[in-house]
Parts: sequence; C-alpha cells; structure tokens
Amino acid sequence: MAKQHSTPLDPKVAERLLELLSTDNEFRRLFKKNPAAALKRAGHKGAPAAPAQAELSASGSCYRVEYIAPKQEIARAREQLKTYLTSALAPTNPHCFEAGKITAMLRRVNR
Repeated sequence: MAKQHSTPLDPKVAERLLELLSTDNEFRRLFKKNPAAALKRAGHKGAPAAPAQAELSASGSCYRVEYIAPKQEIARAREQLKTYLTSALAPTNPHCFEAGKITAMLRRVNR
C-alpha cells in the first residue's frame, strides 16, 4: 500500500506553525487536542475538519500526538521541518511532531 501524502503547506503557514509550536503553550495544547484546528489557526486554508472522537479511537494514534516534542526540539529541527512540511512528502497526520522522534522521522524521509 502506497503512503498517502497531503498537499504541502504554504511556506508562510509552515513558518507560523513551527513558530507557534516552538513558543506558544496554548497553541501546543490546541495542536495536541485538535491538529486540524491548530493548522487552521496557523493560517492553513485547506485544513481538514478534525475527525470525530469515535473516529480517533477507531483509527488509533494516526491523528494524535501522544507526547508533543519539546519547544527546543522543534526549534532545533525548524529548518528541516519547514522543508519537510512544504515538500511533496508532507504528512497526512501530525506524527512528525512526536517527542523524541523528529530527527529519526526526518532521516527516514530524506533517504
């Protein structure tokens, strides 16, 4: 089965998203609770509606971030994350912001 990818983020939206994730605790809570709403708040016009809670439970963790990466981890990987989020490899879910997994995920997609 082929991996699904979404439309790459506009560079300005990616920049805003990463800025908020690396500095704003309220935004980080929103991102963990509802990634689609957080993307919309960051300026993404194509942000899909958030799946219902029942769908989240049925689909496992694909639409959730269990432990969001610390602000410093996101800040350190900011340029690589921006490149990833604005490329054809853009993710369909927020797992690329999982704590302790950013560097490994970026290494995998850049092979």
